[in-house]
Amino acid sequence: MQAVILAGGKGRRLYPFTKEIPKPLVEIHGEPIIAILLKQMQSSGVSEVIIALNHMADQIEKVVGDGSLFGLKVRYSHEEKELSTVAPLKLIDALQDNFIVANGDILTDFDFADLMQKHLKSKTELTVAVTNRCHNIDYGVIEKNSDGKIISFVEKPKSNVLVSCGIYAFSKSVLAHVPDNMSFGFDNLMHSLLKKNISINSYLFEKFWLDIGRPSDYEKAQTEYKKQIKE
Repeated sequence: MQAVILAGGKGRRLYPFTKEIPKPLVEIHGEPIIAILLKQMQSSGVSEVIIALNHMADQIEKVVGDGSLFGLKVRYSHEEKELSTVAPLKLIDALQDNFIVANGDILTDFDFADLMQKHLKSKTELTVAVTNRCHNIDYGVIEKNSDGKIISFVEKPKSNVLVSCGIYAFSKSVLAHVPDNMSFGFDNLMHSLLKKNISINSYLFEKFWLDIGRPSDYEKAQTEYKKQIKE
């Protein structure tokens, strides 16, 4: 399998941890997040990884090198400007007909081989890994009718939602829907495909997954990953 890791962002939400290093190099128990992700990919059958870079690219290249440390072949694709999360794929040469895409700040025990198998079976252009998350509302929620009269009240309700894991299986053909040389993210791609009534497959993942996007997420990851190692 071939995989692309998106590692070009500036990690603004994770500041100040990303003041001097790119987000994929933030450490979890002494190991960069991207190193943990690369090991997980290799154990799932990925053999080649292309890392899409922009911000502080040289630091990531220095740590990852040619990938031999992880039992992988690693090469790099550089953006001259920020292109968000999907447009960088159009800069990459020699992409396979089907390949994995993952954000570079994910902590997970994901089975990439199973995702690819389900993607190929679905015969869709895009498969999105999703997971359940409980969304807490820290307020009393009120519902009113058209006359302004309150008809219900719920104190601090909880709701379960499906969220994207930041992990996908792409068919190369989906890149035809992506414009050249301009910022275009996963949200743009989803809206475009849905507007065109193009089928998008989902892959439900219910094991260990954390998105290290904010300081609170990073602090949680230190504890959760330690538990995961012990298990």
